[in-house]
Amino acid sequence: MSQPPQQQTPPGTTGEMDPAPDHGERSYRGTGRLEGKKALITGGDSGIGRAVAIAYAREGADVVISYLDEHEDARETAKWVEEAGRKAVLVPGDLADPAHCRAVVAKTVDELGRVDVLVSNAAFQMNRESIEETPDEEFERTIATNISAFWHLTKAALPHMREGSSIIGSSSVNSDTPSPTLLPYAATKSAIANMVASMAQLLAERGIRANSVAPGPVWTPLIPATMPEEKVESFGQQVPMGRPGQPAELAPVYVMLASDEASYVSGARIAVTGGKPIL
Repeated sequence: MSQPPQQQTPPGTTGEMDPAPDHGERSYRGTGRLEGKKALITGGDSGIGRAVAIAYAREGADVVISYLDEHEDARETAKWVEEAGRKAVLVPGDLADPAHCRAVVAKTVDELGRVDVLVSNAAFQMNRESIEETPDEEFERTIATNISAFWHLTKAALPHMREGSSIIGSSSVNSDTPSPTLLPYAATKSAIANMVASMAQLLAERGIRANSVAPGPVWTPLIPATMPEEKVESFGQQVPMGRPGQPAELAPVYVMLASDEASYVSGARIAVTGGKPIL
């Protein structure tokens, strides 16, 4: 199974993708597992973030959607949240700026009153064939967006989280088997898994859980926006299932980790990789 060769300018948009990703718009059915919860999802405009926002809303949660500047995608996600009868709050801006991370949390508290679920999902990557051709600024941006933002968001959110709250970081199969052409990205994804393991131990006495999800190849705008056409065309063929995952196939794991049913799940890294094991 392959995708047509295609490329976009970072960060990419959903509307230009062929085929269109499945975020669960027509398929996800909620059962009230997150009834009354207040969730902050970064990178919530598209891809895994959109799928999680739709699922959370259909499970009964109000949602703040943090995103960079993909306004059309963000409005589409908000539409699905509101159609589920839940509140959607859009907050654009660059999470590489620590002040914006704090502002996103403040906006969440202003609009929703607290933070029950923090999903740190926004990420940046670029495919580079050598270390020498990787700009220093690109390396620093990857660190700031993927790791530092998670730190600043968590630190700002904790005073507004109560017992039973959940922190979820989006890690990656790259945390375990790093791609050589995604060196900075892979390093950040390993760091996220490690940070979550520490958070789980630090926060257990406060009744706050921390876990990460490690996706394999998932069909999101990040792929055509950051990879050469030939890699986009063969994207996902390397896993045992022989195809990329759809964002909708990730959402149930994020729901489980956010729900009270996962009350004894903390410090975990859950692989959703199309059959490729992680250690």
